[in-house]
Amino acid sequence: MDRFLRLILVFTVLFTLSSFDVTVDEILGAIKKGDALKISRHFDNLVEITLNDRSNSYSRNQAEVVLRDFFSNHSVRSFTIIHRVNSNNGEYCVGNLNTANGEYRTTILFKTKGDKKLVQELRFE
Repeated sequence: MDRFLRLILVFTVLFTLSSFDVTVDEILGAIKKGDALKISRHFDNLVEITLNDRSNSYSRNQAEVVLRDFFSNHSVRSFTIIHRVNSNNGEYCVGNLNTANGEYRTTILFKTKGDKKLVQELRFE
């Protein structure tokens, strides 16, 4: 019985950790497609967005509008991750976003809240 409980615990932990990666990978895939709605589903209550030299904190709904506007004016051609770091309380990704209007170094900061990783910061510079 004890062995059975340990096995269940191991599978639960592995499933939880893999679900974090699925969320992050889903968001990164949505950036590749310029899908603001899909990205916004994983926003924290307050999101900091930087577009070039302008930075501001937005509510989840406002951030979706800002991001949708950005993607409508900057058609995504490709997005590649160049650096990805996991930590106990979140994840940090840096990539290159190639759009019809140029290339942007993109930084995404995720924070773990409960059993979810939420986007707290997006930077397109």
